Amino acid sequence: MVLSGARIVIEELVAHGVDTVFGYPGGNVISIYDELYSNSHRLTHILTAHEQGAAHAADAYARISGKTSAVLATSGPGATNLVTGIANAYLDSVPIVFITGNVPVTMLGRDSFQEIDVLGLTLPIVKHSYVVKTVEALQQTMKEAFLIAGSGRKGPVLVDIPKCVQADTCEYNQELRISLSDAGHQSSEHYDLDSALEAIENSKRPFIYCGGGVVATNTCADVMELSRKVAAPVGMSLMGIGSVPNSYELNLGMCGMQGRYASSVAKSEADLIIALGVRFSDRATCNTQEYAKNSTIIHIDIDAAEIGKNIAPGISLCGDLKRILPELVNQVHDTQNEQWLERIRVLKADGDVPIGGDFTPRNIIGSVNEYYNDDTIVATDVGQHQMWVAQFYRFEKPRKLVTSGGLGAMGFGLGAAIGASLASGRKRVVLFTSEGSLGMNLTEIATAVTYMLPITIINLNNGVLGMVRQMQTQFFDKRYSQTSLKRKTDFPALAKAFGAAGYSAVSLSELGNSLSNVPDDGPCLIDCIIDKNEKVLPLIPIDGDIRDMLMD
Repeated sequence: MVLSGARIVIEELVAHGVDTVFGYPGGNVISIYDELYSNSHRLTHILTAHEQGAAHAADAYARISGKTSAVLATSGPGATNLVTGIANAYLDSVPIVFITGNVPVTMLGRDSFQEIDVLGLTLPIVKHSYVVKTVEALQQTMKEAFLIAGSGRKGPVLVDIPKCVQADTCEYNQELRISLSDAGHQSSEHYDLDSALEAIENSKRPFIYCGGGVVATNTCADVMELSRKVAAPVGMSLMGIGSVPNSYELNLGMCGMQGRYASSVAKSEADLIIALGVRFSDRATCNTQEYAKNSTIIHIDIDAAEIGKNIAPGISLCGDLKRILPELVNQVHDTQNEQWLERIRVLKADGDVPIGGDFTPRNIIGSVNEYYNDDTIVATDVGQHQMWVAQFYRFEKPRKLVTSGGLGAMGFGLGAAIGASLASGRKRVVLFTSEGSLGMNLTEIATAVTYMLPITIINLNNGVLGMVRQMQTQFFDKRYSQTSLKRKTDFPALAKAFGAAGYSAVSLSELGNSLSNVPDDGPCLIDCIIDKNEKVLPLIPIDGDIRDMLMD
């Protein structure tokens, strides 16, 4: 069967289970968009307001669906607008195939109109990248791209397709199959359970530390079983939230720089840390010289490059948690560490930071949490509100939090909420944001309105860039350089201008009334006016350790 390059792209998207493509058209992908028009019964295209919004929407779509997603953008500014989204997917290990158009092969390197070396531009932030210079190479390349994106430690792959390749034709082989070795990738898996089992058996104060790898591999039930068998509390990185239910008695919540008191203290007192699918980022470790210096660390991760990169483990197991964790659970013996469990109960009771008023971030988040059920997906932007959600929202199930963990990209949330709602079958998504982050990509409200997506936007509006201002308060003698926004934006009116519902709340009762008036279809924004001096607490300074934790 002879097909054009553009049609081959469509066939490969369908063959790899893609049902929704996020993107924005342009001259150098016009042939692919023409094929999308002809194949609209097979593929849904979501037109965002900006390519960055498309990238973030595809990111959330992949996280919620568990499948590799796809983004389509034209050359030049279309491609450069994707860069933040590509970097976000790379640092959070999200499988996305980014397809960009480019000028014809004969015009590459000539500074042609809307030409950019997107391969060179994105090389450090992708798992792999391709420039397809012949139509005969396109089918194999597309198959490799999806295979690489969705295998091992997942992540983004870029496929740049010049305009002439999209128009050229060749024979399309529907029976073509490839393997990782065909794509030049080999597994680096290697592990021996014996040393890990011995360390667990000898531990008196074990602590399980869950990262995004636990959620990505659907091994949450195994974590719970391991925790019960060895009497180990569970702490999480930001990406690991949801690994165990909030209601589980040994769930201590997020640990690290802005983690919960009990979680961070328990990890510092543990004699054994079982680290599952984490990368020990600086926000998790703070002062690496003091981090867990009295603990043995068992690090289990699918990416050999992460083992020992930031923290040297005593025991390392490189491989897929789906295989390793069930083996570990089956072979480990039940243990009773009542003294350790009693210490955990004390830490949980003593660690709460007092609530300073009525209409506080904690109470606002708690009210929203009570209003929606445990199946509700929560997206966040980046800033204080992100950490408050991590600390106070009671997640009972995995894959219910969508947030920018590694990159910390302000402006991530609205696109992510769009992708999450679509991936869940247009179910309700709550977005927690703030006026700084919302201002980055607020044009995506138009996208949410166009597709009538049920997104509730909770804008925690304190009039400042709260996280940076908090650092200025605590570490820079209150020199508030450029963190007071002084904007006059009427966010409810702005939402209405886009075609969404908009409300304002200055009390919990007004918040409750606003939530009860949220429409069933389409987005709604609730502007919650909070005090600019609200802080994220506890807080461990980035160069500090557990002894430097600020509680007030």
